[in-house]
Amino acid sequence: MAERPGSRVRAGRMVGVGVTVVATALAVGLTNGGGRTEPAPVASSATTPPAAAVSTVPVVLNGTDDAFIQLLIPMNEGALALIDQLDTRPANADPSLRALLGELRAAHQAELRDLRGLLAAGNVPELNIHAGHQMPGMVTEASLAEVRAAPDVEVPSRAAALIRAHLAQTVVLCRGEQTAGGSPELKALAGRIQQARTAELSALDNRLGAPTVSGQQ
Repeated sequence: MAERPGSRVRAGRMVGVGVTVVATALAVGLTNGGGRTEPAPVASSATTPPAAAVSTVPVVLNGTDDAFIQLLIPMNEGALALIDQLDTRPANADPSLRALLGELRAAHQAELRDLRGLLAAGNVPELNIHAGHQMPGMVTEASLAEVRAAPDVEVPSRAAALIRAHLAQTVVLCRGEQTAGGSPELKALAGRIQQARTAELSALDNRLGAPTVSGQQ
């Protein structure tokens, strides 16, 4: 008896999840070269943005696509958690950094809606496959704790360094998605995110005395 198309699609999705873990492990090995662990990133405390509108056209995600989305979601959430935390610091903190972080908040929230919308259109579940891993460019609970404990005068430079590492690593991931991804929709989104991150990095580095992170491009 002929196999129903739906069965083949479900089987393909199960294989895709397995490939996701492998693809992500390779990405981590290439960019980090280590296996240290630390607490998982903390979700932003800001009000959850409205759910993304689900596309009426099915989206097919390969292993690279899935890995890219499942990594970029917690990276964006970690950055948003840092931005939220900085809102509790004294109002006289670096005004140029505050203005940039406000723009980053809006952009990151929009990207989360787009990324989750593509997962939904591809009928792929969101998986927290990076819990407990030290991922390049990801703001973790340990990072947030260090910023909370830092003197007010050190907060802008510490925050800027964390944000820069996040932005630079996202550029690397977007390049990889555009090279090895399969979904035209996601590759186009990755291109837009890469362009935005490049502009954000330039704005951050043009700030007087903005710190740089060794090894970031």
